Amino acid sequence: MKKMELKLVIEDEKSKRRAMKAIAGIEGVESVSVDMKERKMTVIGEADPVSLTVKLRKIGFTELLSVGPAKEEKKEEKKEEKKPDPPAVVYLNQSSYPPYPYTVVTEDYNPHTCTIC
Repeated sequence: MKKMELKLVIEDEKSKRRAMKAIAGIEGVESVSVDMKERKMTVIGEADPVSLTVKLRKIGFTELLSVGPAKEEKKEEKKEEKKPDPPAVVYLNQSSYPPYPYTVVTEDYNPHTCTIC
């Protein structure tokens, strides 16, 4: 998902509706919002930013300001944190009572290797 900001020259609601209708018809557009005060259009989706600009230039002057990742993706990435594996517990002396656990911490634990060496 990309977030694209475009600067438009629009004076009234009619030109705003025409611009939004033109962009909404392009494949890959998820959402469109227009800020009339700053004369900016924000488009979120997988559409090509150049094709958006070309389409809007038929209506009036248009300038592509920025293209970047949508903020929604960053929130999802933070939620997906991987938990570390617990350390392996090995009993070295099986004959003693009670057994005393020794913790062996290695990056790649293999149960068939010698832990004393």
